[in-house]
Amino acid sequence: MKDPTLLSIKEFAKYTGVNQSTLRYYDEIGLLKPFERGDENNYRYYRPNQSMTLNFINVLTDLGVSLSAIKNMSSDRTPESILELLSRQETILDRKLKDIQNTYSIIHTYRNIIQSGIFSPIGTARVEELEDFRFILGSANEFDDSGTFYKPFMEFCNRADDNRINLSYPVGGYHYDFESFIDHPGQPDKFFSLDPSGNCTPGAGKYLTGYTYGYYGEFGDIPQKMEEYAKKHNLTTQGPVYVLYLLDEVSVPEPGDYLSQFIVAVEEK
Repeated sequence: MKDPTLLSIKEFAKYTGVNQSTLRYYDEIGLLKPFERGDENNYRYYRPNQSMTLNFINVLTDLGVSLSAIKNMSSDRTPESILELLSRQETILDRKLKDIQNTYSIIHTYRNIIQSGIFSPIGTARVEELEDFRFILGSANEFDDSGTFYKPFMEFCNRADDNRINLSYPVGGYHYDFESFIDHPGQPDKFFSLDPSGNCTPGAGKYLTGYTYGYYGEFGDIPQKMEEYAKKHNLTTQGPVYVLYLLDEVSVPEPGDYLSQFIVAVEEK
């Protein structure tokens, strides 16, 4: 006769909240064996106190510990060994958490610039109140006689690790001042990454802005429009010019549809 204190696998599953297929799998791999098997029917039977072992397994699996690791230490675990195991899992989860936070930050950054691009006043220059943003600035660029940005940009990418730059973030162009921007708008003095963990920020305030479609470095007459706007409205430009690519290959397929934004701080004379 079956011991009345024993539970069938169905009863034990209901008692513990762990489904029968999981209990069968734990039995097959030797992680949690039933207390006994029926002589005639070979059914699995469990003691209620085996729920303690199952709880040990559940806690560690919820923490990301592999079943093989749990099995290896299930019979001879000590407070010290569990503490060591938890410390290892904590380190692993710390790395995963940082990865998740970084991925979220990249998504958030792209959402902001793409949304800005969708509602931009194309082909115009005007003054706007802008919020601050953060970025990481690269090393000074060196352009050859061709004047194209490809070589300097590749150097920027090659030195990214040295400068702690994450290339998954959008990249922009940086001109030392408005004069250098007007002189060579397609040749930024530096590149930067729109990484919000950076310690560079232009700060919130009034900015002269311009927007235009075109491939990288192909800005049409928007620099001249910004210069004319500044003269007409008696504005003094201050500090660097930032070129942000609001829409690029991430969001549009055609290079001619890339959208650049140019911003420079201003004040009235």
